[in-house]
Amino acid sequence: MIRTPAPHASRPRKGPRLALSLIALAVLLVLAWMTISVGSPFPPRTIVMATGPEGSAYREFGARYRQILMRSGVDVHLVETEGGVANLAQLRDPASEVSVAFVEGGLTTRDQSPDLVSLGTVALEPLWVFFPARARGSIAQKLLGKRIAVEPEGSGGGLLARRILEMSGVAERDIQLVALTPEQGADALLRGEVHGAVMLMSWQSPAVRRLLASEQVVLQSLPRADAYVALFPALSKVVLPSGAADLARVVPAADVSLVAAQAELTVRQGLHPALQYLLLAAASEIHGRPEVFHRADRFPAPEAFDLPLSDQAREYYRSGRPFAYRHLPFWLAGFAESLLIVLVPLLAVVYPVARMLPAAYGFMIERRIYRLYGELEVLERELETSGPTTVLQARLESLASRANHIKVPLAFAQRLFFLRSHIAEAQQNVEKRLAPEPSPAPTSGPSLSTAP
Repeated sequence: MIRTPAPHASRPRKGPRLALSLIALAVLLVLAWMTISVGSPFPPRTIVMATGPEGSAYREFGARYRQILMRSGVDVHLVETEGGVANLAQLRDPASEVSVAFVEGGLTTRDQSPDLVSLGTVALEPLWVFFPARARGSIAQKLLGKRIAVEPEGSGGGLLARRILEMSGVAERDIQLVALTPEQGADALLRGEVHGAVMLMSWQSPAVRRLLASEQVVLQSLPRADAYVALFPALSKVVLPSGAADLARVVPAADVSLVAAQAELTVRQGLHPALQYLLLAAASEIHGRPEVFHRADRFPAPEAFDLPLSDQAREYYRSGRPFAYRHLPFWLAGFAESLLIVLVPLLAVVYPVARMLPAAYGFMIERRIYRLYGELEVLERELETSGPTTVLQARLESLASRANHIKVPLAFAQRLFFLRSHIAEAQQNVEKRLAPEPSPAPTSGPSLSTAP
């Protein structure tokens, strides 16, 4: 008779634990690989920014961005250009290393620059028109036949100056336009080499401040500024109050109406999110102060005339920098964000599967036990119908051997114990019925006989 082990003799199997541990390790490895290779979590430590010519606010802004991003270990290489048009060309050129630049509104469209996005507007750039203090007459009289300094090709100021001349009905052939940088144009005007200078510059531009401080030149007001804005929606009207440049000397002597373009901080669409958040934080520090033409915290602003705001810019203007970028180093924050991007959808699949695994494993164990019960039931029916045989006994022995070699977790030990007990009971029944019946014992003593 086969001995049936006690319930505690069946120990939990180490195989399922090992399998689950290997599955968890594989998931972690896949997760790490997806985060590093697909998510590109680690931002570059160097970016290239296109600014503007000598004497421009763009160049001054670029130097301040470089100083601020250096705190986070990012080196900003500044590229001096002619201005916004050249900056836009650099961003759109696949062979260029420039990934961020200042671009005036109204220079491109989404269709023309599908790979570029905006981080918002960061500054107002008025179109400044300076003439010698001795010049008299209307604007047209001061322009026609005169040498006028305008920013060179590649600058937003030169393009805007030509558009305004065209809208005003002044033919370019009637003016001698001299392509000069803002600094060169200011020098030429102060030396009397040109009869006027037109430049699209920020209030902070050194060239503009130098001309406003000079008694040799005056700033020209645009009486039809509202009309220019209506015809060219990318522009806005601004007013320089009387005395804003020099209150003691009352410069300018009266309010001056100007038109202004809004400068946008433009980046390539693939620029790493961590760098975009760094640039936006720097923009708030640099451009958030009040100026003559705007209040405090006016810039940076979620305004994009030509290009859509990036996803990071929308998030920044809506709720500030994400939690990871506020509390972690920017390179680690990028990794954490990429990890969450991969982890959240992965958990949405892994968690339900992980909860189903114990139930599935339990179903498999029960199925193995119940399958042996099914075989035992078949053998018991054969015993009832055909009677015990040595073949049936051998099949029961094989079934008992298989049941004794099954390893199950402790939760299933009782069911396995009952199965083994039932098999042992069937074996005992067969053994009893196959055992030969004992022969009757012989009788002893004298035999009785009858008399004749």
